[in-house]
Amino acid sequence: MATEPGRLLKADLSNWNPENEATWDSGLAWRTLWVTTYTMILAFATWYLVSAIAPRLNDIGHVLTKEQLYWLVAVPGLAGGALRLVFMFLPPIMGSRTLVAFSGALLVLPLFGWTIAARDITTPYWVLISLSLAAGVGGGSFSGLMASTSYFFPKRLAGTALGLQAGIGNLGIGLMQLLVPWVVGFGLFGTAVLTPQSDSEGKLVWLHNGGLVLIPWVLLAVALAILVIRRVPVKANFKEQLDIFRLKHTWVMTAIYLMSFGAFSGLAAQTGLIILNVYGSFPDAPNPLAWAWIGPTLGAIVRAAVGPLCDRWGGAIFTFIGGLGMTAGTVITIFFLSPTSASEFTGFFTGMVIIFFFSGFANAGTFKQMPMIFSPRQAGGAIGWTAAIGAFGPFLVGMALSVMAPVVFFIICAVWCAFCTWLAWWYYARPHAEVRS
Repeated sequence: MATEPGRLLKADLSNWNPENEATWDSGLAWRTLWVTTYTMILAFATWYLVSAIAPRLNDIGHVLTKEQLYWLVAVPGLAGGALRLVFMFLPPIMGSRTLVAFSGALLVLPLFGWTIAARDITTPYWVLISLSLAAGVGGGSFSGLMASTSYFFPKRLAGTALGLQAGIGNLGIGLMQLLVPWVVGFGLFGTAVLTPQSDSEGKLVWLHNGGLVLIPWVLLAVALAILVIRRVPVKANFKEQLDIFRLKHTWVMTAIYLMSFGAFSGLAAQTGLIILNVYGSFPDAPNPLAWAWIGPTLGAIVRAAVGPLCDRWGGAIFTFIGGLGMTAGTVITIFFLSPTSASEFTGFFTGMVIIFFFSGFANAGTFKQMPMIFSPRQAGGAIGWTAAIGAFGPFLVGMALSVMAPVVFFIICAVWCAFCTWLAWWYYARPHAEVRS
């Protein structure tokens, strides 16, 4: 008689092995996935809070230059990337339950801070920058959350699980950019003490609601992590995890993920400001907040949808297709970055949508590839490391746009996307590739 799945699993999970049906509890795995994914949505929303409210800060009385706004939006990317270098080592040290609860609790700091600072036009710029750095914890926790989830699923389901988690989690970007224009229009939770601001047209604006609205949901995430998630026996100290840096494929996948998620996250953070600075001078200029959420949301949905397809046909081919599409989208966008009228916005936005759409292919493909290329423990570290470097996207894009014209920046992006697409083809996707993944 066949052994019932999970029947031989010990109560303390000491014999946990997702590759063995007898000691794999699929219910626990999927419950863990949904709790960590819920937490990740809130984490990404927190990470992109600044990008959603920055375009309106001057409108309510703050006095910030174009460069200061670019840096304000870029800094969460710098902090997120740096913190991912820390979070990538934490899953086998802290365990999934403690790490997910801890990650959720940390989100309260930037959310509450921006609730207070956004409404006060006398807030010093250094305080705003500090709160932008604090928002980076939302991006940093990704490396811990994704690596934790990878411990719970067998390789045959890695693409589905990680694709769903990252894709649905990425929806937090679009959620924040879509939510803020709505929630700033009315008082929230009866907080009459937080009086509204007035915009340039004299309309009341509750810009502080952008941070306030998420706090109750973050507290719920902390409670769910404590009640639902358990620790599986994957342990390693800091030194043991450093072996991934001796592997060539760690660096190849890092470059590819910097293309896919680096561009996705960077452009998601800066799209609103790019629209404002490139098209904002025209009389019928498009509203940045009305358009900025569409691309990131589409990319996130595609990433989640492609995950199961990667389990069926392998991740490498989807990474390669994604790279081709991102290269094409970047080239198209270049032709609409020196517009003579607002009517050219359609071409610009088409190019941006193509970039975001195909980034979903590449992001899903890379996260299927890594559990296939590396051992289970190394896969967690590789996922954390590549995710950390990719998280510098908002900072790199923001920094670049503050010192160079958008046309020059997108030309550099096109060259980088083409190079990384070749890497994906040569090492993983072509017939007789070094590692078919």
